[in-house]
Amino acid sequence: MQMIIKFARSYPMQSLTMLLALIMAGVVEGVGLTAMLPLLKKAIDLPLGSAAVPAVSTGSDKVIDTVLSFFGIPSTIGWLLFVILIVAIIRSLLILIAKRKIGYTVAHVATDLRLALLRALLSTRWEYFLGQQVGSMANAAGTEVMRASKGYIHGATAIAMLIQVLAYFVVAMLVSWKTTLLFMGITCVILLMLYKMVTKSRRAGKKQTRLLQSLLARLSDSLNSLKAYKAMGRENLAEELLSTNTKQLKKALRKQVFSKAALRGIQEPLMTLLMISGLYIMLVHMEMELPKIMMLIFLMARMLNQAGKVQRTYQDVAICESAYWSLQEKISTAQKYKEPPGGGAKATLEHAITFNHVDFGYGDRLILKDVSLEIISRTFTSIIGPSGSGKTTLVDLITGLFQPVKGTVLIDGTPLPELDLRCWRRMIGYVPQDTILLHDSILINVTLGEPSLTIEDVEYALKSAGAWAFVNNMADGVHTAVGERGAKLSGGQRQRIAIARALIHRPQLLILDEATSALDPKSEAEICQTLKELSGCLTILAISHQTALVDVADRVFQIADGDVVQLPAKSDFNQPAATL
Repeated sequence: MQMIIKFARSYPMQSLTMLLALIMAGVVEGVGLTAMLPLLKKAIDLPLGSAAVPAVSTGSDKVIDTVLSFFGIPSTIGWLLFVILIVAIIRSLLILIAKRKIGYTVAHVATDLRLALLRALLSTRWEYFLGQQVGSMANAAGTEVMRASKGYIHGATAIAMLIQVLAYFVVAMLVSWKTTLLFMGITCVILLMLYKMVTKSRRAGKKQTRLLQSLLARLSDSLNSLKAYKAMGRENLAEELLSTNTKQLKKALRKQVFSKAALRGIQEPLMTLLMISGLYIMLVHMEMELPKIMMLIFLMARMLNQAGKVQRTYQDVAICESAYWSLQEKISTAQKYKEPPGGGAKATLEHAITFNHVDFGYGDRLILKDVSLEIISRTFTSIIGPSGSGKTTLVDLITGLFQPVKGTVLIDGTPLPELDLRCWRRMIGYVPQDTILLHDSILINVTLGEPSLTIEDVEYALKSAGAWAFVNNMADGVHTAVGERGAKLSGGQRQRIAIARALIHRPQLLILDEATSALDPKSEAEICQTLKELSGCLTILAISHQTALVDVADRVFQIADGDVVQLPAKSDFNQPAATL
């Protein structure tokens, strides 16, 4: 119920419109059902072949005759049948309005949940994002969103059915309130006895949500590593790992299916027994009139059917709600780790990026110790050092993904936290070591779908990255699909596309994190020459083990054991260097 209430609060107008339409449909149906009792009585009392209608006695049939007289409608069988037909049409229209509103709202629910999750994840601090499993997040944006939106459908459907039950109940009370109260009391007892099946389904739904998260996270990791698995003939290990989760998920689904089937299987005979017992009591012990018995039997059958559906639909809500709460937990947690936007100062890069006595580490382990260095604007700077020495950490501090434990990173003399962080990042072109391309065209991979960029911009970026020649020779040119993660391109081609992506916005700072490691010497030399020519127009920072990038650099820094030293340009890396 908490989920249904939260949905109603999140979408008040849609939910109110839906609820009003359902209430009106229930009222209209009640009117139609009320008209049936005098109709039955008149039909039974009417002499065969006669068109006249006998006088009306007392009770609900008198009420309907009064209403008909008020609207000037003759109290005949033909007009009563006509009223029932009109009522059925109006009810159907109201139900259509309610269901359409439910459908539209479900689309809003799925979209809003998905966007809320994506916005929360994309705005988190980098250290939080690094701890998340991509497969689990993909499952949340796909499977969990759909299950949560289905929970809204089931909840709205249960409310619609409950309103119909109330309509039947009100009409039945007008016919015989004692019989109706007894009947509904026993029905509630039966539903409470069967509630255990609902709780079992809820537990199965929670387990299903948890196992789906684990399975899809492992599936994503395994598929990303499939080449290594197959190359070593060990794909069976991935299969065994995934099959364990799959079998556990199957057990949870079986429990869920059994609980649903058991609820329906037990409900139906119990409801049938109650129906038969009610009919026996009315015929033998209560000696009620035949029209009333027929009417009550009809109403009891409809009430029992709808009450059973309400419980089964609520069971579906219980199955789906775990996905909704799992989504809410992910969104809430991500929002707690939201990245601060920085200050309002405008970013510029006219002079230098300065590290002023910067410390950085994870826990008790310091990676950078009292680092002070200066990256001068419109120059080519290379940073070298062994793996794990902190080269990429320097880049992460410059981009604001991490904050120093001690000291300050300044951009043109302004501390980075005081800058508009998004504005500063828009001035950066970044080429990571692990080049991952979208499963799309070269055009989309270079522009990332930004509509303001033109073909001329793409050509400029590809030429600057040394990629225009091979792209232009492809059959579809820039519209060539690159395959999953760029699988249709060579490693060198993928890196050049990534460099073009970084250059297309004409950034003021270009960062290359081992970006030429997959290139052959000739291609690397060509790109280095291009980068050298660009260095007069923008600032270039290259993290590399490659000699070529160091040879063309204006300044070279070496990092080891948390300390940074500056080397003479084009020097032998093994010669002694002075500590800054």
